[in-house]
Amino acid sequence: MSAQDFLVELGTEELPPKALKSLGDAFLAGIEKGLKSAGLSYSKARIYAAPRRLAVLVEQLAAQQPDRTVNLDGPPVQAAFDAEGKPTQAALGFAKKCGVELSQIDQSGPKLKFSQSIAGQAATSLLPGIVESSLNDLPIPKRMRWGARKTEFVRPTQWLVMLFGHQVVDCEILAQKAGRMSRGHRFHANYEVAIESPAHYAENLRGAFVVADFAERRALISQRVAELAAAEQGSAIVPPALLDEVSALVEWPVPLVCSFEERFLEVPQEALITTMQDNQKYFCLVDGNGKLLPRFITVANIESNDPAQIIAGNEKVVRPRLTDAEFFFKQDKRQPLEQRNERLANVVFQAQLGSVYDKAKRVSALAGFIAERIGGDASRAARAGILSKCDLASEMVGEFPEMQGIAGYYYAKHDGEAEDVAQALNEQYMPRGAGAELPSTLTGAAVAVADKLDTLVGIFGIGMLPTGSKDPYALRRAALGVLRILIEKQLDLDLAAAVTFAIDQYADKIKAEGLASQVLDFIFDRLRARYEDEGVDVAVYQAVRALGPTAPLDFDQRVQAVQAFRQLPEAAALAAANKRVSNLLSKYDGKIAASAEAHYFDNPAEFSLYSAIQQAAQAVQPLAAARSYREALERLATLREPVDAFFEAVLVNAEDADVRANRYALLAQLRGLFLGVADISVLG
Repeated sequence: MSAQDFLVELGTEELPPKALKSLGDAFLAGIEKGLKSAGLSYSKARIYAAPRRLAVLVEQLAAQQPDRTVNLDGPPVQAAFDAEGKPTQAALGFAKKCGVELSQIDQSGPKLKFSQSIAGQAATSLLPGIVESSLNDLPIPKRMRWGARKTEFVRPTQWLVMLFGHQVVDCEILAQKAGRMSRGHRFHANYEVAIESPAHYAENLRGAFVVADFAERRALISQRVAELAAAEQGSAIVPPALLDEVSALVEWPVPLVCSFEERFLEVPQEALITTMQDNQKYFCLVDGNGKLLPRFITVANIESNDPAQIIAGNEKVVRPRLTDAEFFFKQDKRQPLEQRNERLANVVFQAQLGSVYDKAKRVSALAGFIAERIGGDASRAARAGILSKCDLASEMVGEFPEMQGIAGYYYAKHDGEAEDVAQALNEQYMPRGAGAELPSTLTGAAVAVADKLDTLVGIFGIGMLPTGSKDPYALRRAALGVLRILIEKQLDLDLAAAVTFAIDQYADKIKAEGLASQVLDFIFDRLRARYEDEGVDVAVYQAVRALGPTAPLDFDQRVQAVQAFRQLPEAAALAAANKRVSNLLSKYDGKIAASAEAHYFDNPAEFSLYSAIQQAAQAVQPLAAARSYREALERLATLREPVDAFFEAVLVNAEDADVRANRYALLAQLRGLFLGVADISVLG
């Protein structure tokens, strides 16, 4: 079967830059899905996406579908004809479904059957429908119309190229008649460009100042920006999302270095970077210490004979933006940070939970409580808590919301606050996402945990629990943030005590009954997914969860110990024994003594296990108290032999009640040793 390359290119007005990459990927996926559904084989397919075009190139596409046979089973012959031999509605309906007369249906078997050989269709007759279907399925939230047409697409269409080999595929899609004429760069080559063949697509457009390949443009921009930054003795800040967006804005990328006045460097560099990246799509430059340089890189869409004019134009455009940031910063510094709490007293945090200032007071008290227990300074944590929301009332954050916390840091420093207090105003929002940076100071950690616990307790306390699809207060993220801070920074905090303290701060604003356990369950439930991501078996998590430790650090130390224990050769047998012991104890209806009495033993295996338990207890109890859980479980692993011997030689449910009770007491002692770390019966 012959094969040819296939090309489709839809030309449009400028496509939304933030959506270009996803539109291109979806277009390619739709074409491939359609080809596979039609049974058209091909070697590979690739996407081209530029500001004014989406294109897909399919290499070695089969010219025709393979022939195929359709076999359909109909109703049983008995149901197809009545007693007089006349066809029933079932038979007539089957014939209609097959598109033939009943006489053409095979009636020789127990069921009616129809077989038909279908010749494969030519690819050129199928491709228009595949392309149109793929375009219709693109993830476009809001489509637009243009002119007097009813046609809808993300942007008005301008041309359509569809080639199968050297042949134009005759069709009309989205109001455009297919041809071989594409268009060049809007300014450098504003004319039609003939595409010789699909394989020459990228080459033909490059000659017209269009780099059609999104990935190629992205790589060109990244490389050239890095080279220009190095020439300025700096490095460029290149967020991947910004690089994608800039790559979607230009067809012929030409990065240029621009500058701004050094006086603007007195403004917090985060504000300057924010406005240059978000509003102007510039790449900022920093020195080896991460300090902003008075330089930035813009990516032009033309190769100018006089690039100085483009540079001057960009410098002129950015100056008012930087001047605004400078003005807000100077204005904000005229008023002490703490005074802004007066404004926040009139800003609602949540209708039932009071103002933002009310929240700051609660966070302050809770942060002091937490700091005292994690080795921090309670007074500085409380101070940071009361200042934590002040910058929300600043001009800077009003203009640049991304500056919340960061602006507070600079204003606190200006007011002469302690360094860790100032840092905590920014660190309260950490971690800002999955895997993001954690607070570097104990004060910051205390405020960050306090802020998140206050929100969790308050929102749960008014019954606004997150659902599977809705979590408007980001409670899951808050819970994960608390866990990450306490576990990864090795901070030993009893969450039960902290949550109870947080509940008390709300007084009668929330329903406190059962709230503490509800919040704690929600937080510790988040650990399950965390451990699964780390490759920890869910049974290990459940073995620790069964004991209900309320300090995340302690919980994690136990999990790591049980995970290591599972690798030991004795683990499986001891887990099974613990499960057996647990089942026995749960069914015993008498009172179990605190310890076994040796004078009731009548079997050497009992003496051996009793002795082994006594020795293990002496070794393990100090280890467990010191949270050396791994070493404790390794020591308990030595109990495997006496435990196995006991169950082989001893009948636990002896006829003598005293002997039976004594054996249960011995098993309870054994189980108690393991429960000092985890319920390993869950592993069995």
